[in-house]
Amino acid sequence: MDFSLNDEQRMLEDTVSRLVRERYGFEQRGRYAKEAPGYGAEVWGLLAELGLLSVPFSEDDGGIGGGGVELLLLHQAFGRGLTLEPYLATVVLGGGLLARLGSAAQREAILPDVIGGAATLALAYAEPDGGYEPLWVGTRAERAGGGWALTGAKAVVLHGDSAGKLLVTARTAGGVDDRDGVSVFLVDPKQAGVSVRGYATIDGLRAAEVTLADATGELVGPEGGAADALEAVLATGCVALCAEAVGAMEQACELTLEYLKTRQQFGAPIGRNQVLQHRMVDMRIALEQARSMAILGACSLELGRDARERRVSAAKALIGAAGRFVAEQAIQMHGGMGMTDEAAVSHYAKRLVMIDHWLGDGDYHTNRFAEMPEPAEENA
Repeated sequence: MDFSLNDEQRMLEDTVSRLVRERYGFEQRGRYAKEAPGYGAEVWGLLAELGLLSVPFSEDDGGIGGGGVELLLLHQAFGRGLTLEPYLATVVLGGGLLARLGSAAQREAILPDVIGGAATLALAYAEPDGGYEPLWVGTRAERAGGGWALTGAKAVVLHGDSAGKLLVTARTAGGVDDRDGVSVFLVDPKQAGVSVRGYATIDGLRAAEVTLADATGELVGPEGGAADALEAVLATGCVALCAEAVGAMEQACELTLEYLKTRQQFGAPIGRNQVLQHRMVDMRIALEQARSMAILGACSLELGRDARERRVSAAKALIGAAGRFVAEQAIQMHGGMGMTDEAAVSHYAKRLVMIDHWLGDGDYHTNRFAEMPEPAEENA
């Protein structure tokens, strides 16, 4: 496969890499984490100023119409810096679903503020009893006057405690695991019928448990017809996570190699130990396999549903396992200090573990891949 970048893609890669390199050192990241929303407000403003928040949106919505490759380039850089900002939650998931389902009026009211950095979104789709299944929806939406009232609970909503608006999936028809009958609603999290309990995840990000009790929601898209758009957006989110994992794995490998070169034992660098050299090579092999699968996933987003979902699940499963392997090897070769908060490698390890869990872990995606029929275009 020829994966040469065009001029615009190289410029995008240079811009985001320079931003992360100059504004996201390890100590800077620690300071951003202590800010009220859990990320750097200054960095979020810079992402908007540089036009990076507009990348995935169409030109009609004020974006630049970037696709899977642009998403790959952005999130590889974010992974190298272990960024904390809600790009995935606001731009890829929340903004992506609104762009697919929202009316012209809804998009015009919200997306310009998202692109400008003034508004943040979160996608509340997972439920405590639904596991990783996005179409297992027990939250109900009932007509109330001229609008809708939502009742139910959503779990592990990424950046849900700082989002200005929530996009909530709720069932307007059918049983809890039916494909038909799933709708999406815009919900103000500050209203009386919404309870948001925020917390930190082990990798330094933020998530929330959201409880809805007759909360007012604004329907986005067709009633009961959100399943296809939801799956497409979650596939895009998986590709972003795969790319972020590759960036994090790159840094974990570099930190480990540097440690092997500089850590002295018995008067010589420990990197002269042949066993450690072999383990370092195994880490690099895992990284390159993950990179190839991330590219495959990014280049599959425009395919038909079956081919896209199958390839993205394959990428997510392999990269989840590869990320865990690299994280474990990096920690072991750093020894006891690799477990401390002062060691950057420990934070890369935690992010890689969490990436495996976000939007479905390796077991979920392996089973999903095995259950999906091989589409005709993959047989060619």
